Amino acid sequence: MSDTEPKGLGKKRTLVLIVIAVLVLGAAGVYSVQAFQRYQERTSGASAAALRDSMPEGDRIVFRNTAPGEGYGSMAAVALNAPSGQRALTDISCDRVAERAGLVSCMKTRRGIPTTFENDVLDAEGNLVETLPLPGIPSRTRISDGGLVATTSFVTGHSYAAGSFSTETTVTRADGTGYGNLEDFTMMVDGEELTAVDRNVWGVSFVSENEFYVTVASGGKTWLMRGSFSAKTLTSVIENAECPSVSPDRSRVAYKKRTGLGATVHWDIAVLDLKTGKETIIGLRDGFDDQLEWLDNDRLLYGVPRAGELGDSDVYVIDARAEAEPEVLIEHAWSPSVVRTAG
Repeated sequence: MSDTEPKGLGKKRTLVLIVIAVLVLGAAGVYSVQAFQRYQERTSGASAAALRDSMPEGDRIVFRNTAPGEGYGSMAAVALNAPSGQRALTDISCDRVAERAGLVSCMKTRRGIPTTFENDVLDAEGNLVETLPLPGIPSRTRISDGGLVATTSFVTGHSYAAGSFSTETTVTRADGTGYGNLEDFTMMVDGEELTAVDRNVWGVSFVSENEFYVTVASGGKTWLMRGSFSAKTLTSVIENAECPSVSPDRSRVAYKKRTGLGATVHWDIAVLDLKTGKETIIGLRDGFDDQLEWLDNDRLLYGVPRAGELGDSDVYVIDARAEAEPEVLIEHAWSPSVVRTAG
């Protein structure tokens, strides 16, 4: 207090500051409580999706349920011929999910101290076959016809990844054996071996038990690469391609194609005809950021987060042709996986 300040004024100012602090803390507390209540309502209230005891029989689409309420984050399914119909919800929670060859790949986060990540491999009835550790945040998973399980995780601790991201992609069998980290494969770009330390690999899509497609990135570039397990090689096919998905008839590969940089990054859909080498671009007004899944030989699926609704998303369908427009196929859904029981 200054010598000219009236006696008691300093105490009044201190009291005012205390009152303001209490009000600010109180407002913050109210906000925190309200945020927690919204979270509770999303994850534990009455679900917007009806509960059922069993998965749909026959062909179906498996996905992660993002409908608010009970069953949020659980593995769910709808009949392939009725995607907007009643969904079955399981008690199996997954961040990413895929089903094929009588197996389910369920990537998940185990929150705690410390938080850990794992991939539960389940049989078609939901029984645990094996739990495989993951090195980081779940990102992508696919299963081959013969039961090979591919997973991609975001990882930290690589010095070359400062200011960017780093991935680890492995291919294993349900028992944990397999081909390990695909970053250890020999990588060839236009006939030259790629040996840069900043190589990243993600987004496997199987052609057979020996061949597959995958994304490789280095030096700010990405490539669609064709892989061979027997030769342990990855060979570039086309530049600027991410998260490939092979069509059911094995004639085409669909993937993300990047336009723009930094905060303005945008991905359109591209489809490569493997026989002719022709690339078809499907421009998307709003873009997307997911690994595509073929609904059939003519249509593609992908997930899009809902604007302003944290943790919620929808699955869209789009024809695999230029000028096509996407439509919502399954509301409150993420990570679609098409399961065909015959053929």
